[in-house]
Amino acid sequence: MAKQILLTAQGLEELQNELDYLKTEKRNEIAEKIKVARSFGDLSENSEYDEAKNDQAKIESRINEIEAMLKNVQIIDESGNAGDSVHIGTTFKVLDVEMNEVTEYKMVGSAESDPLNGKISDESPIGKALMGHKAGDTVVVPTPGGDLEFKIIEII
Repeated sequence: MAKQILLTAQGLEELQNELDYLKTEKRNEIAEKIKVARSFGDLSENSEYDEAKNDQAKIESRINEIEAMLKNVQIIDESGNAGDSVHIGTTFKVLDVEMNEVTEYKMVGSAESDPLNGKISDESPIGKALMGHKAGDTVVVPTPGGDLEFKIIEII
């Protein structure tokens, strides 16, 4: 059985939008590139054709990946989110004790993880360590570069 893909409603919508974009606009764009590259003649020494075919393969691969994910998706119920502990769908603020920086994160499934935009996966080392903890808890996360210490400031 394939692994369940955990997504928020927003994450599902973003994935469906990406799939729609790839199947329509992007496929047409690549088909046009291939058509133009073919018009240059000899395909054996045609770098534009090779590049367009590589782009086509990447897009088809991503389409297949998204379709497989959507077949195994489980939507995270965010309705009772303002709970007292960190779980998938929760938005919270943590203090990086060493750096003395407060950062706001949203705990999401690995498929929509985007740490640079404040979305951390429940499967990441930091995400795993924070799961189930409450506001006021201090959590130590062992990493190859040394332990990181976070204090959960607020669960939103």
